[in-house]
Amino acid sequence: MAEELRTHPKFAEYLTPERITLLFKAAPLHDIGKVVVPDAILLKPGKLTVEEFEIMKLHTVYGRDAIAAAETKLSEPSEFLIVAKEITLSHQEKWDGSGYPEGLAGEAIPVSARLMAIADVYDALISRRVYKEPIPHDESVAIMQEGRGSHFDPDMFDAFIRIQQQFYDVSLTYQD
Repeated sequence: MAEELRTHPKFAEYLTPERITLLFKAAPLHDIGKVVVPDAILLKPGKLTVEEFEIMKLHTVYGRDAIAAAETKLSEPSEFLIVAKEITLSHQEKWDGSGYPEGLAGEAIPVSARLMAIADVYDALISRRVYKEPIPHDESVAIMQEGRGSHFDPDMFDAFIRIQQQFYDVSLTYQD
């Protein structure tokens, strides 16, 4: 999706080839903070209680803090870790400000996290989880369409729609 957006006027300056490589490498760390969340919550087959969801939401902060701790061991700033912190902390933010942990809205959400939000939701919908069965691609995209402009950056979501077949093709390689 970053490649699709790299010529878009709003993203061209940010989405350099080097930055796209960093995004690709940092994206797998987006949920690293979940290692701190108790398994009883992570693996719960049913709906989380309000209290459990509040604990789950902290995975964003835990992830950022873990990466920040690693960063203190370096003698100079690491662009990779900067991007990884953005993604881990802000990938649950929503375009309309209703996300977490900070309630950021619109362009206050880092570009890296807005990209990750779309990929993360798509993956969550199409994948089997302990609490749900996988949802087919077309149905997942339809569900996500409802979040264009509220959950997701509209320009990024439009790019996702243009390349949704690529998302589907990649997902086929990871099916159970």
